[in-house]
Amino acid sequence: MRSAYHHQLAELTVQLGEMCGLANEAMRGATEALLSADLDAAEQVIDDHERMVVMRERAERQAFALLALQQPVAGELRAIFSAIQIIADIERMGALAVHIAKIARREHPNRVLPDEVRACFADMAKVAIALGDSAKQVLISHDPEGAARLREEDDAMDELYRHLFKVLLDQDWTDSVPVAVDAALLGRFYERFADHAVEVGRRVIFMVSGDLPAPDEISTY
Repeated sequence: MRSAYHHQLAELTVQLGEMCGLANEAMRGATEALLSADLDAAEQVIDDHERMVVMRERAERQAFALLALQQPVAGELRAIFSAIQIIADIERMGALAVHIAKIARREHPNRVLPDEVRACFADMAKVAIALGDSAKQVLISHDPEGAARLREEDDAMDELYRHLFKVLLDQDWTDSVPVAVDAALLGRFYERFADHAVEVGRRVIFMVSGDLPAPDEISTY
């Protein structure tokens, strides 16, 4: 009986890995839409989010069913409650990619970003996608050391985010205020995506060890 229960827990982990991969693909597509004014890429990201919603609902049902099947022991409880939190974090990652795609679609055929910040956003996208890939790997492997390294990887995103605001607030900024507002909002979406990936790692550490690291001011909003 416990063997079957653990098999179902493993299946839930596989679903979480698939969701994380889907969120990362959404971020890749959203970045392509943003940097290249690619309307097809934007529409694809927006349309594909329905699949993420369906996967979230299925994973949540499975997690709650595992709670109801029989009395889970401490380690199993940690795994289930962590999975429920991770489901929400991953779905939010996908939603952030959709926000980016929608802004790209709104401005099509024009590009949203001026030349002054395009390189910064290309770098932010690389970091965000790398963090998403790392989050998927630690979800599948249950590697607490790899999960802990996500916080260090996120330092690069924090630095890029600070650099973005330095550019936007520079007196030499020549674009309009609405353009600056869009750039600031888009930067926030990339920064939040990275933070949710870090939060996934934090929950994996708790799942494996029972120790929940301090959030270090990570917001899951």
